[in-house]
Amino acid sequence: MREPEYVDIMADGTVKQINPFTGTEVWTVARRGDRPLSLPKADPKPLDPARAGAYCVFCEQRYQDTPPEKARVVETGSDPRQWQTELFTPATQLDRTVAAFRRIPNLFEILSFDYWQANYGYELPADLAERAEAYVAEPAGRTHMEAILAARARAQGREAAGAASTAELVAAAGHFFGSGHDVIHARRHFRPDAVDDSQLASAGSLTPAAHRQFIAFTVDAMTDLYRRNRYVRYVSVFQNWLKPAGASLDHLHKQLVAIDEHGAQFELAVDALRTNPEVFNERAVNYAAYKNLVIAENDWAVAFAGFGHRYPTVEIFSKSEAPDPWNHTAQELGGLADLLHAMHAATGPAVPTNEEWHTRPVDSKLPMPWRVMLKWRVSTVAGFEGATKIYLNTIDPYSLRDRLVPELFQLRRQGLIAPDIRIATEAACRPGPLAYTANRGVQLP
Repeated sequence: MREPEYVDIMADGTVKQINPFTGTEVWTVARRGDRPLSLPKADPKPLDPARAGAYCVFCEQRYQDTPPEKARVVETGSDPRQWQTELFTPATQLDRTVAAFRRIPNLFEILSFDYWQANYGYELPADLAERAEAYVAEPAGRTHMEAILAARARAQGREAAGAASTAELVAAAGHFFGSGHDVIHARRHFRPDAVDDSQLASAGSLTPAAHRQFIAFTVDAMTDLYRRNRYVRYVSVFQNWLKPAGASLDHLHKQLVAIDEHGAQFELAVDALRTNPEVFNERAVNYAAYKNLVIAENDWAVAFAGFGHRYPTVEIFSKSEAPDPWNHTAQELGGLADLLHAMHAATGPAVPTNEEWHTRPVDSKLPMPWRVMLKWRVSTVAGFEGATKIYLNTIDPYSLRDRLVPELFQLRRQGLIAPDIRIATEAACRPGPLAYTANRGVQLP
């Protein structure tokens, strides 16, 4: 049986779409898409030199305002290979180097350490318990922990507790070191050349080399969360950019949340895979190529304008034979990072976006490709959608493609994205580019 049409263009120009994996129905009604994606920041303010590096808690002058650090990446030279990862920096050493990226526990976890302990009997691994004890044993570490606990209490509308005992501080530090909800944030709040507060440092403003490090560091963190807690079934990775997309701070950061469920998205994908192991090739990448929706590709990944999404969405698929990010080669990981970086850069820093990673859960044997959805949060779900479950998306896949392709050509000419990205008609668009079905084994983190 041939696949149905997932994208249908009506005579008046209305584009109707069906998501091939979720069944979500989306319409783009003619003439409703001519809206600006974003509005210029009202009354931008000149940057205050006195606040440089201290605009929010993720900035480099405010490391003491976040929970104890799990890891950081430091750029040690101009050579892209000269990046070093440092683990569990002591409180006395937090300002010794400036981190390109830091991994810290989320102060307000979705699933706390207590959740895992109460429901599964999870205990802090011995090495993390030792690090927590050593952290609090230093006067600087003790002071840091007391300040963080007081800040959390205030943010929750509670009175800060009195002086905590050493045992209480060690337990609190252990919960942070054993957290299953982490944040990975970049160094800069604003671009290096910024003169006012509208010029934020976004994922697209990173260099391709720095963005590769950002992605690799995130994959390492995901792997570590799986290794540390045997009860974790899935690690959700996402990035909210700007407040309309759910970001609490306009500072570039990703979040990783370890959970004990697969989630509905995976269950739907499993149903499709059991019927047709090649479903991601046939219903996603091949279909996009046949409909001329491929935006760009390189040897390791392909990006296309997605269909059947509530928001305009760019889908980036890894071509790797390895379903799991931690089993990708450095080239495969870098290739996906380059393509994702290019999509961020072409989107621009003023558009609110969600970046969602879709990966195979650690306890699944079914092969599926690693894929990233970049969603433009430029519309609001309202009464019509709630009543009909038909979603109105103001930008159809073809318009999304046509907005991005000229930007990509310009960025490549300027040397701001990876030079080996093949754009639009340069892409080969060969059928079945995803190699995930060749590897049916499970290789745990």
